[in-house]
Amino acid sequence: MNHALNIDARNANASRIDETTPRPLPTLAGMTREELREVAIACGVDEKKAKMRAEQLWRWIYHYGVTSFDEMTNISKDLRAVIADKYALHRPKLIDRQVSVDGTRKYLIELAPGVECETVFIPDVARSGALCVSSQVGCTLNCTFCHTGTQALVRNLTAAEIVAQVMIARDDLEEWPTSNENRKITNIVFMGMGEPLYNLDHVATSIDIISDGEGIAISRRRTTVSTSGVVPKIKELGELTGTMLAISLHATNDGLRDELVPLNKKYPLVELMNAIRAYPGLGNSKRVTFEYVMLKGVNDSLAEAKALVKLLKGIPAKINLIPFNPWPNSPYECSDWDQIEAFADVVNKAGYASPIRTPRGRDIFAACGQLRSESQKVKASVLRKQRLAAGEGAANAAS
Repeated sequence: MNHALNIDARNANASRIDETTPRPLPTLAGMTREELREVAIACGVDEKKAKMRAEQLWRWIYHYGVTSFDEMTNISKDLRAVIADKYALHRPKLIDRQVSVDGTRKYLIELAPGVECETVFIPDVARSGALCVSSQVGCTLNCTFCHTGTQALVRNLTAAEIVAQVMIARDDLEEWPTSNENRKITNIVFMGMGEPLYNLDHVATSIDIISDGEGIAISRRRTTVSTSGVVPKIKELGELTGTMLAISLHATNDGLRDELVPLNKKYPLVELMNAIRAYPGLGNSKRVTFEYVMLKGVNDSLAEAKALVKLLKGIPAKINLIPFNPWPNSPYECSDWDQIEAFADVVNKAGYASPIRTPRGRDIFAACGQLRSESQKVKASVLRKQRLAAGEGAANAAS
């Protein structure tokens, strides 16, 4: 599904905001430990006690998932009142929630007026279920098989906005407080909207928050970051996060990959493979996942299967074969099932695990490569005109 801070980006139907509109209080949900310590100090807590207060806030926010300061019973009422006067605990607005016939859930989340991202919960994968999160609104990569690639980049998501996707899904799935038993979300995959390595700082910070054992507690070994091949950032990803690596590959030669994944023109396969081999901790217990979308008559021949085996020689890997998920006006068709199975057989016989990913959530456009919001980046000059028009409209209504 692979397919920051322009708060004013909006769509034409969004409510108008001008300088006189009250701004919502900043939310603590999504803050780091250090940010929470600074909040405590700003609210009058002595610096010597600020770390302890931050730990209390952390547990209430990320372990218990509270949305009211009244629930923070080990913090004094006076301090709670001071914090509540300056901060909130709200999540971004959940605009739409769709449930597929197969149980997949897709969430459309409004991060700012007219700025939206999509997040998908997929049940019955890995230990229990995986949450596919977005790292950007839109994308710059223009991969030709991916619906997200048809939406221009609006902006990067902040770490708090990435964490909020997890919190909203856990709200919906009633997964508070955190437990090690019967969890529905056991894995996080950065395979939603956007290219995570073009927003690496915020992605890394969000992983620090999500993986912390005193909070949401989804480990780094159960977190996978997928990239289309931003070569200079791959080793840095491993050093910063320690997560599992996935590569959106889809072709075995530069000519075809240039067409399917245009980023390949900047970072061709030989450079990509060298970067993968240098990924920190790479080994049999930490294999790279290669994603390969099956496109009829394009990249699904048995010759390509053999070329894939040759390309990955010496790399501890598994290959996820992804039946192409159609979207409106897409130029491709999904490979025939017999062809996908024959392709998988070649790869399996070479010693690589090669599962065929069962399409999930196709009926609600939640499957791999189908995510896309309606957000559009709006020029500052247009925004000024919108604000002026909104101001004139308000003045006329008052007269």
